[in-house]
Amino acid sequence: MPELIQTAEEISTALAEGRAVVALETTLAAHGFPAPEGVEVGLESERRVRKAGAVPATVGVLDGVIRVGLTGEELARFTPEARKLGPRDLAACAVQGVVGATTVGGTLAVARSVGIHFLGTGGLGGVHRGFPAPPDVSADLGELARTAALVVSSGVKSLLDVPATVEVLETLGIPTLGWRTDTLPLFYSAHGGPPVSARVETADEAAKIAAAHWELGRASLLLGNPPPESIDVGPLIEEGVAEARRRAITGQGVTPFVLSFLHERSGGETMRVNRDLIAANAGLAAEVAVAHAAL
Repeated sequence: MPELIQTAEEISTALAEGRAVVALETTLAAHGFPAPEGVEVGLESERRVRKAGAVPATVGVLDGVIRVGLTGEELARFTPEARKLGPRDLAACAVQGVVGATTVGGTLAVARSVGIHFLGTGGLGGVHRGFPAPPDVSADLGELARTAALVVSSGVKSLLDVPATVEVLETLGIPTLGWRTDTLPLFYSAHGGPPVSARVETADEAAKIAAAHWELGRASLLLGNPPPESIDVGPLIEEGVAEARRRAITGQGVTPFVLSFLHERSGGETMRVNRDLIAANAGLAAEVAVAHAAL
């Protein structure tokens, strides 16, 4: 059987030398934005990681192989037709030879296999509104409980049940750190979320907390980074979620549908804020990864 995971030489070398590497998902490029905007967001995230002194490791499935590190041409293949991959989907996608875009959970599963401990993303998946009917909880949470990684995001996706997600994170023993904030960001808004378990002021402080957490045998940490600009789209989110229910859209289809709904109804405002926060989170993840490598 051919090699299942293929890691780019630059990334393998950086890991072997103990240098900072940051994993990035591909579902943002494929499903988070209208084409070809998503690819540019992915490339900008990689630029932010490099600017901070780390090596980007964008993860996806191409040509029957799980790829860790993609060229610009390869990233462009992650169109809306790409299969959305959580941890459960990686093996089937690779064997069947289709293009697969990784979620946070899928990316963490691969990162664990190759030894990457930092990930930058937009928002974390969690408990969907209306739980337990339907009983919809993102696989991101389960993977956080299994993987020693620090995930930088602008909190939990605001279309989810944020307080319930935070309760699950606490149950799983996953710290919610706030980047210079006392409350968890609400994706499009810097304010109004639940209290964080600890506030951090510097990348060095975040890196030391992560190192201590892992030394205790624990798994992931979430570092909530407030978006560079806040907008109030609460009523639009309610409309989008309600429309998804009306159309019987469930599971992995909910997030891309609601994001598209928000982009359209906000006149592109949510797309702009989303694009900026994703790049900012990638850059912050790289700063913490570089600080960790220097410990």
